Amino acid sequence: MAKYPENSMAAIFQNRVEEHTTKACVAYKNAQGQYVDISWNEMNDMVWNLGCFLLSKGIAPLDKVALFSPNRYEWWVSDLAILSTGGVNVPIYATNSAEETRYVIENSDSKLCFVGTKSHLDRVLAVKPKLPGLGDIIIYDDLPDPPPGVITFKEALKQGAAYGKREELDKRIREIKLDNLATLIYTSGTTGNPKGVMLSHKNFVSNVNQIYDSAPDVFKDDHVLLSFLPLSHSFERTCGYYLPLFTGKKVVFAEDFSKILQNFQEVRPTFVVSVPRLYEKIHAGILAKLPEAPPMKQKIFHWALGIAKKNLPYACNNKPRTGLFALQYKLADKLVFSKLKAALGMDRLKLASSGGGPLSVSDAEFFLGMGILIVEGFGLSETTPVTNVNRIGMIKPGTVGPPVRDTIVKIGEGGEVLIKGPQVMMGYYKNEAATKEVFTDDGFFRTGDIGEIDEQGRLKITGRIKDLIITSGGKNISPQNLENSIKGSSFVEQVAVIGDNRKYLSALIVPAWAELEGWAKANNIAFSSRADLIANTEVNRLFEQEIERCTQDYARVEQIRKFRLLEKEWSQETDELTPTLKLKRRVISQKYAKEIETMYPPDDGL
Repeated sequence: MAKYPENSMAAIFQNRVEEHTTKACVAYKNAQGQYVDISWNEMNDMVWNLGCFLLSKGIAPLDKVALFSPNRYEWWVSDLAILSTGGVNVPIYATNSAEETRYVIENSDSKLCFVGTKSHLDRVLAVKPKLPGLGDIIIYDDLPDPPPGVITFKEALKQGAAYGKREELDKRIREIKLDNLATLIYTSGTTGNPKGVMLSHKNFVSNVNQIYDSAPDVFKDDHVLLSFLPLSHSFERTCGYYLPLFTGKKVVFAEDFSKILQNFQEVRPTFVVSVPRLYEKIHAGILAKLPEAPPMKQKIFHWALGIAKKNLPYACNNKPRTGLFALQYKLADKLVFSKLKAALGMDRLKLASSGGGPLSVSDAEFFLGMGILIVEGFGLSETTPVTNVNRIGMIKPGTVGPPVRDTIVKIGEGGEVLIKGPQVMMGYYKNEAATKEVFTDDGFFRTGDIGEIDEQGRLKITGRIKDLIITSGGKNISPQNLENSIKGSSFVEQVAVIGDNRKYLSALIVPAWAELEGWAKANNIAFSSRADLIANTEVNRLFEQEIERCTQDYARVEQIRKFRLLEKEWSQETDELTPTLKLKRRVISQKYAKEIETMYPPDDGL
């Protein structure tokens, strides 16, 4: 019988510790480049000691504690310790500036703050004079001589162990109510200050159960996950942390996104939670290397791609292959697919999920065809996040699947997707007006996304209301659909469609450099730099043809009339992408205003 009522992830963790004891709970890469396992028991010892440390600092139920760090096992320990006290975890994106961090700590009324590295500590210390309500800062990295008010994680564990009072912490875990506030997740707002999304213990516990119910047979298997999306976002928090914790699976922390392919090869995960960017990069990388292969290998690869395309109905509907096709697929797998999977570290992958943004149909079909099951889902921070997910046996690329259990999804005015279910947030912290604005009179959450539902109940997202382009002719156009189609070209890495209040649509394009450079060499185009390459007439003609090919099914008003190729890839560091790797359209429009204006000369009669 369960030791604790499962009203919170803190209680669920305690029950799983009883089941898994000395098994590996998480693993991380140490300074020597070795992966080190931490057992459920070892994690639990740290949670109890850190929980007692928080009690010693006067943290009461519903007190807020900020957490400003990249993904690492200490993030989990801190989160579970905060929740165990009945406190509220306030995660901060590891990439936030000092000023952004100050806003979150101040707005959330956080009393303490955990930080990952010296860089995170410096950012908090820089704004601490403006934060009279903030007490101690606890740093994960070892600091030889911490300044006053700064405690190392190791020291906090020691102080907690010395403080004791475990019976008080036990009592706190048991007293957590499902409707109590568990976290404040600040949306990475592209306009104005971020809003604090209030998620309760019920939101998390419900959503984890809903996700589990969408594929129980898969989640019963033994799994190793690789954690690389930010834990400060609800997608990784729920799907990459709470779900494996709930199901008793092992999670390995990746070093960072720049080393993700290397970490894949080292860990060989069996289940992955990712955003589309990873799949895009892998797909583009494979195609980019193709021109370097000998002609016979290229021929075999293209033949295997044809087999992969024919395999889609079998993969999507979970049907066994039969007859001649089964033999052809087996051969394609032996010659191409199995080798590709092994090289990518995906040879053990049983299931891959994609969320946080639209996955292009061409990327989804590429992986599905060669036997890697990718299920795309949908959700927002405000819905904990999962509301919809494709099910094994009824996968349809281009859709995000039917709703999860106990969830109603309907289409409202203007095509807006409306949601009702136990995973929908409590509201925005200290912002009643914004909360009122996002709920309909009958209690549905307004997602801000535009969508449609097919006859099987699967949702297809067609755009975001705030991203809609309204041309000077009054036509409403969703840029995401067009961008996804254009990204179907192996020469396109990133694209932003422009056209709000303009006569026609244009696009800013970051080429897939490896693919483009390979093409240029194969076509005897001389170049000394990337700037040289994107100025080349033949290169621009290639992109013109690719855009036409990828958008041929769109109406005339949705055609891209002009485009500009850009040298530098967009990233979070250079501020064109959000922490969940979505385009910051306003930033891109401002940053590339000069390039955009060249596509709209005053005398252009188009």
